[in-house]
Amino acid sequence: MPATAPTGVGHLRGEESFPAAARRALGDAQLRRNLRHATTTIRAKSGAVIAEVPDWPELRAAARAIKTDTMARLPELLEQLEAAVTAAGGTVHWAADAVEANRIVTELVRAAGADRVMKVKSMATQEIGLNEALEAAGIEPVETDLAELIVQLGDDRPSHILVPAIHRNRAEIREIFLRAMPGVDPALTDEPAVLAAAARRHLRETFLSTRVAVSGANFAVAETGTLAVVESEGNGRMCLTLPETLITVMGIEKVIPTWRDLEVFLQLLPRASTGERMNPYTSMWTGVTPGDGPQAFHLVLLDNGRSAVLADEVGRQALHCIRCSACLNVCPVYERTGGHAYGSVYPGPIGAVLSPQLTGVADNASLPYASSLCGACYDACPVMIDIPSILVHLRAQAPHPRAEAATMAAAAYTMDHPALYAAAQRAARLSQLAGPRGRGLPPPLSGWTASRDLPEPPPQTFRQWWAQR
Repeated sequence: MPATAPTGVGHLRGEESFPAAARRALGDAQLRRNLRHATTTIRAKSGAVIAEVPDWPELRAAARAIKTDTMARLPELLEQLEAAVTAAGGTVHWAADAVEANRIVTELVRAAGADRVMKVKSMATQEIGLNEALEAAGIEPVETDLAELIVQLGDDRPSHILVPAIHRNRAEIREIFLRAMPGVDPALTDEPAVLAAAARRHLRETFLSTRVAVSGANFAVAETGTLAVVESEGNGRMCLTLPETLITVMGIEKVIPTWRDLEVFLQLLPRASTGERMNPYTSMWTGVTPGDGPQAFHLVLLDNGRSAVLADEVGRQALHCIRCSACLNVCPVYERTGGHAYGSVYPGPIGAVLSPQLTGVADNASLPYASSLCGACYDACPVMIDIPSILVHLRAQAPHPRAEAATMAAAAYTMDHPALYAAAQRAARLSQLAGPRGRGLPPPLSGWTASRDLPEPPPQTFRQWWAQR
């Protein structure tokens, strides 16, 4: 079995279980207001632009077919991508895990003679803890995405795939800027345009003086060796064109076979994520072009547990994810707890299925249960990932308490013996002694009825009805 992501590095494992973290988040009224406002707004925008597309179901089916084909031929496509990038003047590095990826990037930055890098928003670099690795090596990472900058200045963690600072309102952002942003105007207000202007002034010097940039990638075309990043602010365009050296860290699942496949995903991604018809900035680059843009390009292909996910015939669907965050925006659990409760850089429904597979289910055993299985995530997913089915699949792999295992074994034995099963049906009528909805059950049985109603037994069982007829 392929190795999972190593422990002690990166941000895939939380310090506590989801139930414990979620309970604390539910007590934060301001957090819940922030999340409700943000997710409601995004859902409304997304729904409006999706409704304009008459062939949306066909686009989703096409995207799923492309991703399924990609996963079936992943080694072949990655080798094709490596050959195309190399032919275009780039250099490809293979990183088995987060430790190796961090080492490769750190060595590349040192070789470029830089002590500072500017970063395009990247889930992969958050996943491996690249910022911490660079800082430990004496290299300053500067986040240029506004939301990521807010998180960095606030010594915080991202809580959303698309909007990392979704848990902050503008008053809180103003306080962060006043406290942590060098040279900020003390009279700064919390108007969005004013906050954006302050961030722009802060980043301008970084854009013009930093020689190395680190990016992620939304897609990589195996056919041409082209990398693509979509974003809304223009910071990515600056990072991808101004530096002398560009280093892209990309999960191996981001590859797609052909240039024409981009047609499908560039229609799906902006509508499902930000509620836009197209992204304001879509940047693509192929290797190195003399006299235009970075003159040294390095592509780091990251595994970090992805091969282990690929080996699972059910769970590998999670690798289809295009990081649109549509599943987060419709999830009733995420809307109430926020992203930090998941303990991973990948929160929400997709995080509940992806993180346990990357780390090994035992290391994230509570995440497959961070769902009501309502299915809203599957309906919203633009690549049709069947998240509820994967959640159930992973729950079967999660370690269970001995008492639970013994209870299920006893239930299985009872159902396999008709006489015992009939007796159990008669005994079920005694549950009426537990009071309305089972609230009178003693521990540990009360753990079930604390959040669920105990069904009332019918006045007549099927066996009794059948016997009378």
